[in-house]
Amino acid sequence: MTTEPNDIQIEIIPQSSAISQETSALVEREMAGESEAVKSETKALIDAIKKRAQSEAQSAGTLTREAYLNAVKRARATIEENKLIERDRIEHSFEMIQSEAEKNWHSVVKEVSELGDRLTEAAKAAWEVLTAPRDRNR
Repeated sequence: MTTEPNDIQIEIIPQSSAISQETSALVEREMAGESEAVKSETKALIDAIKKRAQSEAQSAGTLTREAYLNAVKRARATIEENKLIERDRIEHSFEMIQSEAEKNWHSVVKEVSELGDRLTEAAKAAWEVLTAPRDRNR
C-alpha cells in the first residue's frame, strides 16, 4: 500500500499468482532496470487490467447478443401477429384480375367478331360488284 500526496491510498492486490507469460515478458523487457517488487506489482496490475477488460468486453458482448436476440424475437412476433398479406385481400385481388381478364377477353372476341362481320360484308359487296351485270352501252 502506498500513500499519495492527497491522502489517496492505492492498494494493488493480485487476484492470482498466475501472471501470463505474455505480461511477464512485456514487463521484463520494458522495465529491465526496475526492482523485482516493482516488476511484480506492475505484472499484477497489467494482468488485473486485462482480466477486467476481458470481463467488460464479455459483458458487453452478452448484452449485445441479448439485445439482438430480443430484437429478433420481437420482429418474429410482430410478423406472426400482423399478417403481411391477408388471405381475403389476395382472393379479392385474384377475383379482380380474373374479372378484368374476362372483360378484356370478351372485348377482344367482340372486336374480332365485328371485324369478321365487316370483312364478310366487304367481301359480299366486292363480290356483288364483280358479279353484277354490266351495262354494255357504256
